[in-house]
Amino acid sequence: MAATIIAQTLAAPLPEFPAEFLAPRWYAACTCANHEKQVAGQLSGRGVEHFLPLYETVHRWKDRRVRLQLPLFPGYIFVRLPLRERLRVLEVPSVVRLVGFGQTLAVALPDAEIEAFRSGLEAGLRAQPHPYLTIGRRVRIKNGPLAGMEGVLRRRKGNYRVVLSVDLIRQSVAVEADASDLLPIPAPRRAQVAAATLNI
Repeated sequence: MAATIIAQTLAAPLPEFPAEFLAPRWYAACTCANHEKQVAGQLSGRGVEHFLPLYETVHRWKDRRVRLQLPLFPGYIFVRLPLRERLRVLEVPSVVRLVGFGQTLAVALPDAEIEAFRSGLEAGLRAQPHPYLTIGRRVRIKNGPLAGMEGVLRRRKGNYRVVLSVDLIRQSVAVEADASDLLPIPAPRRAQVAAATLNI
């Protein structure tokens, strides 16, 4: 009897998954606070491709200064795998969930966006966390590892910075940029802005 059931199970057609379940994509995994590095270590042990962007900062105590590597997107780590294998991530201690909306299991991030961040940090790009920002004078980066990415232009101490936002997790980072590497993006419904140049 058991052999018959097994044979029928093996002969049954496999359930069809939507394409997004089968192709590896980048997803944002929400972690417990201050557990991002531990989660990265667990994912490495499970053979899950992941990306934990870090930045260097100096913390000062009364008697010393310490250089620390902290997560650029606190509370998140990016993972790349087919969605049907999501349990490989969700079973990791300190992983809360994959980020999605409503009843969706998870929402994939654009591959180009994650790869640009990876390439930029590997090339020594200086980036720091920034309050989430989507409104302001928008520009497109035209050169370097972040070429093609769009953000909001900011000035700080005479330097130019571009605030890049990951809307899915509502977090932003600021990167330093040269004026010659930036192109203004026309504001919606204002064609005359198309010919404008950065006023710098």
